[in-house]
Amino acid sequence: MTVQNYFDLAGKVALITGGSRGLGREMALAFADAGADVIVSSRKLESCEEVTAQIRGMGRRSLAVAAHAGKWAEIDGLVAAAYATFPQIDILVNNAGMSPSMPSPQVTEELFDKVVSLNFKGPFRLSALVGQRMMSAGGGCIINISSGAAFKPMPNVVAYAGAKAALNAMTVSLAQEFAPAVRVNAIAAGPFLTDISKAWPEEARRTANNAAGRPGRPDEIVTTALYLASTASSYVNGAVVRCDGGLR
Repeated sequence: MTVQNYFDLAGKVALITGGSRGLGREMALAFADAGADVIVSSRKLESCEEVTAQIRGMGRRSLAVAAHAGKWAEIDGLVAAAYATFPQIDILVNNAGMSPSMPSPQVTEELFDKVVSLNFKGPFRLSALVGQRMMSAGGGCIINISSGAAFKPMPNVVAYAGAKAALNAMTVSLAQEFAPAVRVNAIAAGPFLTDISKAWPEEARRTANNAAGRPGRPDEIVTTALYLASTASSYVNGAVVRCDGGLR
């Protein structure tokens, strides 16, 4: 096989939550460029449709589905819509998440539940539903977008760090449960200059406490995602791959 063949996603169907912006959008467009048809989901249908229009312009099929990735009823609807349009899902990326920064005593029960639901409970439900179908179809891969905060918990994001640590544990557990047909891996992302970074102080947008000394560009998630989504990582399962510039 050539290097290009390893990353070829032709004939594959990918479902990406939080796919309308940031890292999710970058992965959706990259997967389409590699040959995959892509289902783009987020809470706002109009935002999803903007990305699906770009993907169709690349000659791929694409479906926009509005769904809250932390609510099981909406996840069930997302799965039903996806399989009503495509015969199978080969790649699932659990990318949707939220990480509000707030002193722990100020975190309400409602906010705590929202953070855990979006970063852990929802990905569990979606992985369980899609993973089961992948097993029946004979193969597939799931990629969970985690965070460096799971390895190096930081103040004011305790619920988020805990949820991402749980996501990492889920990654390893489901890799065993769905093996050998389905691979389940995670990307522990560091600071990236996505939409959320617009609210950061200027210093945080220029420098970062990592070996690279800077935040990542959104497109710098692409090669790691392509690696885990393709046959290039056929012997990688239950791994949490750090893409954080060498977080300290």
